[in-house]
Amino acid sequence: MQKSECHGDTQLRSRVTSNDDQRTSSSPQRKPRTTVQRSKSSTSPLASSPDAAIKIHPRPSDKLNPKTINPFGEQSRAPSAFAAVYSKGGIPCRLVHGSVKHRLQWDSPPENLSFDPLLITLAEGLRETKHPYTFVSKEGFRELLLVRDAPEKTVPLLPRLSPVLKAALAHSDDEVFERGLNALVQLSIVVGPSLNDHLKHLLTSLFKRLRDKRFKEPITNALQKLEQHGGSGSLIIIKAKIPTYCSISC
Repeated sequence: MQKSECHGDTQLRSRVTSNDDQRTSSSPQRKPRTTVQRSKSSTSPLASSPDAAIKIHPRPSDKLNPKTINPFGEQSRAPSAFAAVYSKGGIPCRLVHGSVKHRLQWDSPPENLSFDPLLITLAEGLRETKHPYTFVSKEGFRELLLVRDAPEKTVPLLPRLSPVLKAALAHSDDEVFERGLNALVQLSIVVGPSLNDHLKHLLTSLFKRLRDKRFKEPITNALQKLEQHGGSGSLIIIKAKIPTYCSISC
């Protein structure tokens, strides 16, 4: 009786073991994860997002696409007053490009033009730093002052011209300062002693620039022109503002 029970237990265990082996063999085998797979699974979900594929650096073509231009960049800044007037045709001349040098072609002879506000607008353009505004303002100012009745047209504008020239002389850009200095001399030649009432406001910037050795000679020459055309009254004003100035009569 005992042998029969033992034999039965042995057969039962054998069947259980056989069934377990069959389930094990029939279940799918899981392959060990490779290094590449583990690396992919450990990557952040953001890396696989569409935004991650966008390059940080802009494409060269973006510079030509208005939609990609920085709205706060230099090209989006509002134009200066002179540039706005010039672009709208408010300056009655146009720039003619020559093989050697440029020139202005006026819509009508300069002597037929009103100086108010054209001369003041051109003086404001002396502070420009970009072509063609720099040339148009400098040359236009000079050519207007060459017309026959320039003194009569210019003297009444001196109270408004003086602060505009002062701004050019006080500008940090060296070329703007030089244009302002040349314009001041041209103005002095035309209006003579009439400039003396406004001269003291214009000499402050010249005194500061005298500290720069590069401008010592051109400023000295300009002061001599101011004295020459302004008379003895201008010398008193110049000496009061620039004590180191030596008169042309010395």
